[in-house]
Amino acid sequence: MILMAKADILVAEDDAVLREVYTKKFTLSGYEIRTAENGEIAVAEIGKKMPDILLLDINMPILDGFGVLQQFPRKKRTFPIIMLTNFGDDNNRKRGEELGADDYFIKSEMTIRKLMEMVEALLKAKQMWSKQ
Repeated sequence: MILMAKADILVAEDDAVLREVYTKKFTLSGYEIRTAENGEIAVAEIGKKMPDILLLDINMPILDGFGVLQQFPRKKRTFPIIMLTNFGDDNNRKRGEELGADDYFIKSEMTIRKLMEMVEALLKAKQMWSKQ
């Protein structure tokens, strides 16, 4: 498995327990992790330093995941975004895709291992794309 050395992952998640789980799991796998508990902080973190990938919860206070996506449309960003949600709602998925989400992780139906696989696949694709 070829990964970018110490890829920078920004986790925008308002649930403190999930933020901690994601931080521990990805840190143990060699990733640099930054966190944001709402969309406004996520936007500020992206402004400081572009992440290699953004894990973006849909339902957050102050500014939700859709609001963050609107500020970073696919054509204007250099990083992939995985939407995180508790709901397998087709409307949320469709809206996320329309706004440029690269993948969609349903917390209640998927494992952290699946999320890590999604992250690794998108980072690998990003790495190949940037070499062209």
